[in-house]
Amino acid sequence: MKLKFTLLVVLFCTCFSFTVNAQKTVDSKFGKGIFNVIAKDSSWSMKFATRMQFLSTSVLSANDPNSAEIDQNFLVRRARFKFNGFAFSPKLKYKFELGLSNRDISGGSQFTRDTPRYILDAVVMWNFAPDWELWVGQTKLPGNIERVVSSGNLQFVDRSILNSRFNIDRDVGLQLRHKDKLGKDFVIREKIAVSQGEGRNVTQGNQGGLQYTGRIEFLPFGEFTSKGDYSSSDLKREPTPKLMVSATYDHNNNAVRSRSNLGSYLFIDGSDDPDDLFETDINTLFVDAIFKYQGFSFQGEYAHRDAEEVFAMNTDGTIAGNVNVGNSLNLQAGYLLPSNWEFSGRYTNISLDDIIGGRNTDQYTAGVSKFIVGHKLKVQSDLTYETIDGDGSNWIYRLQLDVHF
Repeated sequence: MKLKFTLLVVLFCTCFSFTVNAQKTVDSKFGKGIFNVIAKDSSWSMKFATRMQFLSTSVLSANDPNSAEIDQNFLVRRARFKFNGFAFSPKLKYKFELGLSNRDISGGSQFTRDTPRYILDAVVMWNFAPDWELWVGQTKLPGNIERVVSSGNLQFVDRSILNSRFNIDRDVGLQLRHKDKLGKDFVIREKIAVSQGEGRNVTQGNQGGLQYTGRIEFLPFGEFTSKGDYSSSDLKREPTPKLMVSATYDHNNNAVRSRSNLGSYLFIDGSDDPDDLFETDINTLFVDAIFKYQGFSFQGEYAHRDAEEVFAMNTDGTIAGNVNVGNSLNLQAGYLLPSNWEFSGRYTNISLDDIIGGRNTDQYTAGVSKFIVGHKLKVQSDLTYETIDGDGSNWIYRLQLDVHF
């Protein structure tokens, strides 16, 4: 026993000594990545970063006046590794991001070989001509602004229910992006994508047709500071007004899922055979805008979705499932104080079509955020009052800590 204890002490001391001696000081700052290396011959580079979000949620249901029980939940909302840099030439960039939390990797199915969906982004971006880029791989489609803004750069604890019900998320395919400048300041950006149409990490495809996405962005007062049009809150306190107005149209040909490239697969006749998937064309429209000036920020979004055939029909004429069709509106604004405290408000409405038994959901959210090191280290909280078809439904309180190395 004494010998075992001595061996353990020696092993611990050896490991501790190795750890201390292995420590190195790196030329980096908090929030700028754990390391950033460039090859000696400048033929490649890589930056590695991590980020974590720790979330607490409390829900009080107003449907039962006799119950005051609060549903409390704690979880690691996101935990991710991110790699980016260039390969061979600075004109050939790449991004590779992995998700490790349960929420990041959930959604596996027979079409992902029943495996966790670790890969978020795996994309190569080629700047083949001035103001032109070709993207190849898996990444976010050029959809609504709220979805394309990183989950680490949000104004509230999380995105609105417009995004959760109508966004088109990530997919595998090609994207072509271009930027024009008219006159001194006016900027126009065009983005088109052709993708598989069934979402990320799908290996058993293509089950339906392809997905086609087009987005156009107008910036009449020039580009935002530090790409602020793709980051919520006016942390840069834009010295002059900045505005982006955009529209996206997405057509998913012969889609096989209930929310375009998201949602449940539309099987018929109680089968799970890919040959028994219902197919229909699904169209999604987004119109959005973002404005920033001297600490004030505003963001608005409208979403509309329809389908050629809303109901997935079994061969006996019964309904097996349906596409989520309807409209949604999201409006939010905030003001950042000099002390880096921000107070914000948000209103979101979802109106599902009557044909699918649509219900109107309204959410009213008040948020408070403290930016310690911008979006890289922040504490955010928000309180939401939710009504469904005009009746009191839920009070939702959330508190979240973001840490991005």
